Amino acid sequence: MLDFFFKPKTVAVIGASREPGKVGHDVLRNLLDFNFPGHIFPINPKADEILGLKAYPSILEVPEDVDLVVIAVRAPFVPEVIDQCGQKGVKAAVVLTSGFKETGLEGAKLEKKLVETARSHGIRIIGPNCLGILDTYSRLNATFAGLKPIKGEIGFFSQSGALCLAVLEWSKAEKIGLSRFVSLGNKCDVNEIECLRMLAEDPHTKVIMGYIEGITDGRAFTEVACEVAREKPVIIFKSGTTAAGARAASSHTGSLAGSEQAFEASVKRSGLIRAKTLREFFNLALYFAFMPPLAGPYLGIVTNSGGPGIVAADACENSALELPSLSSETVEKLRKVLPPYASFYNPVDITGDADAARYEKTLEVLIEDQRLNGLLVILSRTATVNPDEVAEILTKDKAQKPIVACFLGEESVKKARKKLLKGKVPHYEYPEEAVKVLEKAWLYEWWRKKPPSKVKKLKVNFKQVAETLQIVRSEGRSHLLDHEVKQILEAYGFVFPKSLVARTTDEAILAAKVIGYPVVLKVLSPQIQHKSDVGGVKVNIRDEEELIKAFEEIIINVRKRLPGISVLGVIVQEMAPKGKEVIVGFIRDPQFGPLVMFGLGGIYVEVLKDVTFRLAPLAKEEALEMIREIKAYPVLKGIRGEPEVDMDSLARAIVSMGQLAADFPELSEGEVNPLIVGPKGQKTIAVDARLSLGGEK
Repeated sequence: MLDFFFKPKTVAVIGASREPGKVGHDVLRNLLDFNFPGHIFPINPKADEILGLKAYPSILEVPEDVDLVVIAVRAPFVPEVIDQCGQKGVKAAVVLTSGFKETGLEGAKLEKKLVETARSHGIRIIGPNCLGILDTYSRLNATFAGLKPIKGEIGFFSQSGALCLAVLEWSKAEKIGLSRFVSLGNKCDVNEIECLRMLAEDPHTKVIMGYIEGITDGRAFTEVACEVAREKPVIIFKSGTTAAGARAASSHTGSLAGSEQAFEASVKRSGLIRAKTLREFFNLALYFAFMPPLAGPYLGIVTNSGGPGIVAADACENSALELPSLSSETVEKLRKVLPPYASFYNPVDITGDADAARYEKTLEVLIEDQRLNGLLVILSRTATVNPDEVAEILTKDKAQKPIVACFLGEESVKKARKKLLKGKVPHYEYPEEAVKVLEKAWLYEWWRKKPPSKVKKLKVNFKQVAETLQIVRSEGRSHLLDHEVKQILEAYGFVFPKSLVARTTDEAILAAKVIGYPVVLKVLSPQIQHKSDVGGVKVNIRDEEELIKAFEEIIINVRKRLPGISVLGVIVQEMAPKGKEVIVGFIRDPQFGPLVMFGLGGIYVEVLKDVTFRLAPLAKEEALEMIREIKAYPVLKGIRGEPEVDMDSLARAIVSMGQLAADFPELSEGEVNPLIVGPKGQKTIAVDARLSLGGEK
């Protein structure tokens, strides 16, 4: 895929310049300096020759077929240039020029014209407003960057030109090679999805790095990323995930969801390795470029100083990694090579008077311990240890398990750090950084090895939901009434307490007798979403006197707080059984589609924010993962003798909500809060719920 960009036999630079410092000059210079093996054609109507190459006034006058053009002319002229390229039969163009949609409305119109012209000729475009592309194996450097990358196994794509330059600087400084490099710019045509596919198919790319700011088709991105990540690690750094990407919504689910939650849900499904900072972005790339997979979570730590060892141990305790006890055989071997005052357990502290030989003997023992999946080697500069010698030991090819290093210090360990990187041993400045990288390496391997989750459709009453929604649409409403919400959710397997609608106190008294005390009263109004916020809910009503008082208080509260609002009566509902209160809901993201939310429920959900999200529809395994992710999971598991809640019933409720969201795109958001879940044998009860129209039709 996209080979016509990366393996061209002929390249034309349209806008080639004789003046150093101009983009058109620098691109041409980079092509020549990188020893591009094909023919290069500078295009400039005012020059006969540039950098020793014959120049042509137009692409139409080039005597050969042209595979790739690099365009560096002013923005208003780019559509015309693309039209000439189409006449010439060119199929690939990299548009470096800025001045398109990033500048505003007029620039957006110009970019639209560019795309339309290109599509009319079947030309694919990378850019505009980009740094260019390169392929170290085909000797193509069609960028205007001032750095010459080395050949390697990391493929990189980015929407930011500055990040492209940062990666090139990092690659050069750390002597880490690149395979392919794509600056997407405005991505008017070729986007991050095609880059993922292209780098997945490239035999020279072992690790994929990507910086993205926005995703046009989140579902397609997730699907492709999932396929690619099973073959190669994909490290993604995404910006633009703060409150600026969120939107106002009427439900708890909507108020807690935003672009960050949507993207994180995509990451969890697709197996992407997400970097939260630029530093972590490069740290992760180091590991995956140099080390074999981390087959398990069990880490061994070697240190010559207790403090950093404790810091690393604390970081492990707060991660998915574990510090296992060493086998008795390993401990006995360590006793033979370490002084008696050393620590023979994990972390292994070889003490401050250790030299390189002691490091080597310790590592030889730990490498043989089959309980350990990886090793973290920490060194504090002391008078007895030579960091260069320890670095030399670590770079020896004798370990079948991953080893990462953390040499603390600056000038005294600078040379050793360079030696480690040259020997393909990842080095991190601080123990916590090393642990974070190892944790993500293990979680990626865990995801890659587990069988893909399969979404199984539940048996539901689709027809009932469709008929109910048709009635709501015909009446021009966006919010559904309580009985309509109940009808829809019951069609998807949710169970509600017995309830009746009462318009007067007499009807409420009769309803309570039918249902049986204790009961709950809730205001019934199509305009009220959060009933408790307006004093519209009264619970644990035990007799007729309490019921009359509660009915009147609800009506007074609502009239006082929302004068003029339509009140249809109250709902008389049986008290739900005791259990744990959770929330299950969904919201529809513009890029990623429906997102299911699960978390601790009740009135404090927006304050505690103990929630997690997944893309819908979802498999039961994903629902169980959601349950385990929230901080309140130990409460659901049962504490101080309390029984565990019915996890299967809870997972089914989450899956059902996801299927409803996927089946009916016209539903914009909805939730059940609280959902009362008890131990096995007790029904899971939906106490309160809401749904809203406003999605796709």
